Amino acid sequence: MRNSRRNRPSLVGTAARTAVVVGTATAVSGAVAGSQQQKAAAKQAQAAGAQQQALAEQQAALAQQQAALEAAQTAAAPAAGLSDETIAQLKQIGELYQAGILSDEEFAATKARLLGL
Repeated sequence: MRNSRRNRPSLVGTAARTAVVVGTATAVSGAVAGSQQQKAAAKQAQAAGAQQQALAEQQAALAQQQAALEAAQTAAAPAAGLSDETIAQLKQIGELYQAGILSDEEFAATKARLLGL
């Protein structure tokens, strides 16, 4: 019976080899899991960066819209403050201009004076 054991590894050798294989498999699976976690964290960071950029772009667009609205309100404010007399005078110089009595320069100067420009 002793002759048949010579070609096979001993029980201790088999246990040692099994321990090495299990240890290697554990180390490899831990490295793979760590790599996957790093990739997932990188994707989350990239998605968060994209969301922040989109938010910044929306805020910039909103600021531009508000500025345009304020500019339009500011431009409309002087026209709303015209008196009835000033409007009548503007109509009168418009009629004189259409009739050809006032030149382009005279019409522009008179209109600017009436509007306070």
